[in-house]
Amino acid sequence: MTTLTADEAKALFPDEVVTVARTRLVSVPGVTGQVALITLDNGHDHTRPSTFGPQSLVSLNAAFDEAVAASPAAIAVTGKPFVFAVGADLTAVENASGRDQALAIGKLGHDVFRRFTESTVPTFAFVNGAVMGGGLELALSCHYRTLASNAAAIALPEVFLGLFPAWGGTQLLPNLIGANDAVTVIFENALNQNRMLKPRQALDLGIADVLFDSADYLEQSLLWLSSVVRGDVTPARREIDRGAAWDAAVARARAIVDGKTKGAAPGALRALEMLELARANDLDAGYAAETEALADVVMSDELRAGLYSFNLVQKRAKRPAGAPDKSLARKVTKVGVVGAGLMASQMALLFARRLEVPVVLTDIDRARVDKGVGYVHGEVDKLLAKGRVSPDKANRLKALVTGSLDKAAFADADFVIEAVFEDLDVKRKVFAEVEEFVSAEAVLATNTSSLSITEMAAGLKHPERVVGFHFFNPVAIMPLLEIVRAGQTDDATLATAFAVGKQLKKSSVLVKDAPAFVVNRLLTRFMGEVVKSVDEGTPFEVADKATEPLGLPMSPLVLLQLVGAPVALHVAETMHGAFPDRFGVSENMKAFVAAGKNAVWQWDSTGKQAVDPEVQALWQFGDKPLTGEEVKARALEALAEEIRLMLDEGVVAEVQDIDLCMILGAGWPFWLGGITPYLDRSGISEKVTGKRFLAPGVASVPA
Repeated sequence: MTTLTADEAKALFPDEVVTVARTRLVSVPGVTGQVALITLDNGHDHTRPSTFGPQSLVSLNAAFDEAVAASPAAIAVTGKPFVFAVGADLTAVENASGRDQALAIGKLGHDVFRRFTESTVPTFAFVNGAVMGGGLELALSCHYRTLASNAAAIALPEVFLGLFPAWGGTQLLPNLIGANDAVTVIFENALNQNRMLKPRQALDLGIADVLFDSADYLEQSLLWLSSVVRGDVTPARREIDRGAAWDAAVARARAIVDGKTKGAAPGALRALEMLELARANDLDAGYAAETEALADVVMSDELRAGLYSFNLVQKRAKRPAGAPDKSLARKVTKVGVVGAGLMASQMALLFARRLEVPVVLTDIDRARVDKGVGYVHGEVDKLLAKGRVSPDKANRLKALVTGSLDKAAFADADFVIEAVFEDLDVKRKVFAEVEEFVSAEAVLATNTSSLSITEMAAGLKHPERVVGFHFFNPVAIMPLLEIVRAGQTDDATLATAFAVGKQLKKSSVLVKDAPAFVVNRLLTRFMGEVVKSVDEGTPFEVADKATEPLGLPMSPLVLLQLVGAPVALHVAETMHGAFPDRFGVSENMKAFVAAGKNAVWQWDSTGKQAVDPEVQALWQFGDKPLTGEEVKARALEALAEEIRLMLDEGVVAEVQDIDLCMILGAGWPFWLGGITPYLDRSGISEKVTGKRFLAPGVASVPA
């Protein structure tokens, strides 16, 4: 049992938003004696879920003491409306300034949660809502678990954040549901953009014993508890294979970690160690190891960068720096989309789903228009087949999206976005045509990835209503929206753009009208240095693997294939025109695109990767090859230089916005902190620019 006092807990983290645990005794039909029901509540509504810091754990410990003192027939723990608990208070982890503090946090959680496991009285978790991280570990620590059918978020997301489940999760889960299914929850889901379980999935995996409708969830849970206490119901438990099946699960976990992190995330590596240790099912050894490993990870720069990233995504992204007052935003009741290609069609679908207003597509001929509208309708049919929309909703969404060859269809549109060929003259012509039909207040947005919006708006009657609205592909999935203020853009237009971005459920970042904005500018510089090294004679294999130690979502040459070589070449040419001293245009890339090639790599039926022989033959190599380390250093030093220049130019408000863009727009990992924390801790920032991007202790362990 823990010996930490309330005062000692407060000293560990004085600013904690405390989740108070309160015990009350309830009578349940069929149960001799009473049931002690502990409720977790941090005093806020569901928009601020309950978490566990030191004071919260001490409160839960005291509530358990009170429950035991009542000699109940059973002890149950539940949460406030819609929320069970969502884990450790990460601010407490972030504020830990020494290993001793990290050890104390780890041990305290184990001590309190383990009381539910080792109780001689049956313990139940009534998981009435969102449950993640330490909240799920508390539930796993109980003997039995019920789950509400409307629980919105069920996960162990720690590995995604750079941590690992360190309050028993790595030990309890595989010994409850088997190692392979535990790998799915702890590793696979977490490292696939923090994928959540649905209630039915949690039930099927064996995480929950029973699923109840949310309408009378507590009543049903108490009645089920009664049947278990009486012995009428004995929840099934799996027989755990600790031999070959466990070996296979560990191998699968290692493959996932290697594939997703390339060994760059200490939390994922420690989770692997803990999974292997859990095979013995010895909680004394397992919990002691979790505590020690947690202290190591908490005191790592990678985790601090991960927590910095988490705060950017959860806090800064919700309050975009520099956005005008939202009261200036105009209402959008109809959207026009110029173009009906894949990107435009994806946008039309998103506008229809999120805004639920009429959306009209135009293009140069009927075939293109029909194809675009057909794409949207087909995607709605897929949503219907998956049960994600009702038949009625599907019909309404289809009815909202129409096509026209006449831009007069935009006459009553409040927001028109173009997604035509990436050519300045073409886009100018499109906006001039649209302006003839729309009202003076209608917003004209461009999805350009690199062109000047100020120049695009020049010559229009109302250039002040033109704004950049840069999506990332695929539109429905990528969370970032770069909102670009041109030289003439007024506050009402900008406020409307941000309001629409919020309705689309995107994270919007305000960007100055500068070539390629943020993400494409940095990726073009980064990939340009890699391609340049190949031009100079570095083998494709060496250049492409050079950045592998960073744990990026994909290598530079695979990213080139995803983006599309013609698009990448076009952006490189645009950037060369703007900054010829830093952005080159590879003659080999020109020949590559001219030959109709899009991929350097080929994969055979076994997944083995090799250079396309035709690409190898057409590429003209120099005689100055670099090592992988030299390629990586060149690419990262170029990034550091470019970021400093972007900050000096005022492309974004602060360096945090650059990191946020790289996380949300390029998928760069949390443990890099986007990119600048890594450049700081590796010494590259100071080497190239003479100073760090972030102060010591920000996204790094305090000195």
